[in-house]
Amino acid sequence: MNNKDTGFFGENKAVEFLVAHQYEILFRNWRYKHLEIDIIAQKEGLLHIVEVKTRSSVAFGYPEKSIHYIKMQYLKNAAAMFQYQYPLWKYLQFDVIAIVLSDHTNWELSFFEDVYF
Repeated sequence: MNNKDTGFFGENKAVEFLVAHQYEILFRNWRYKHLEIDIIAQKEGLLHIVEVKTRSSVAFGYPEKSIHYIKMQYLKNAAAMFQYQYPLWKYLQFDVIAIVLSDHTNWELSFFEDVYF
């Protein structure tokens, strides 16, 4: 699998996970100029900004470790633009879904709620 396929596979698994846990998916790959949010979902009136990181191995570290300060700034800026465009959403939370693949049938998903730095 190339990087694009790996990312697409991971995002699909993330959506399946969220839906199974009663999240409503509002947008996938929402964009504003150069900013992007992988998944925007809602549950019980709270907006969830979800970053999905998928890796085919942990040789270079776990996927969640690749979310650094600059990436978080991009997510915060994107979330602010989303809230500007959709002012009904007052409360939000940043979440991370990290997926490590062995192959299409063997993978591990970790869900980190309410991350912020």
